[in-house]
Amino acid sequence: MKWIARGTVLVLVLALLTPAVLAQEEHGELGVFANYMRFHNLDNQNFMGVGGRLAFNLTSWAQLEGSMTYNFERNFTTGTPGVTGTFTRTGFRTLDGLFGPKFQTGAGPVKAFFTTKAGFMNFSVTNKNAPLGSGFTGQVGNVPDGNTHFAFYPGGGIELFAHWIGVRAEIGDEMYWENGAQHNLRVTLGPQFRW
Repeated sequence: MKWIARGTVLVLVLALLTPAVLAQEEHGELGVFANYMRFHNLDNQNFMGVGGRLAFNLTSWAQLEGSMTYNFERNFTTGTPGVTGTFTRTGFRTLDGLFGPKFQTGAGPVKAFFTTKAGFMNFSVTNKNAPLGSGFTGQVGNVPDGNTHFAFYPGGGIELFAHWIGVRAEIGDEMYWENGAQHNLRVTLGPQFRW
């Protein structure tokens, strides 16, 4: 019964968005990116990952965009820098999914933009390999029942296009709520494709 209600809502949303999407010369954008996150709750440790995004044009000034990012596990070094040290494998990884509006400076080869998105941030600890092992897929399956928190992301950046292919750079504050707001610097860079 739940899947019928969810399917009905999805069909209604798509029916409402279809005229706006089809009326545009450009229908949307698809991108992949490298992700850098400075994680505040682990002594500002740096995490690297990959992600993807998909956006549908509402007008030449606004899009609805969804993105998902997976940050690989981080090893920690202890000891005296340059003298001795040991690596500690933690298996700590993050996964986030965000959705929201993106407002931009219209069509053209150069666009500045800002966005506000809401969604989730999931944390997991596993010794399984990623992404070929079940590290990534296990974390996606862990979202409903795992250590998942509400996330909010305000950010902005620039896109540079040569016809249908371009590059996008973005910076923002990825916040999640656990005993109050936790702020984390996030920077992404990667190719973007118009369609």
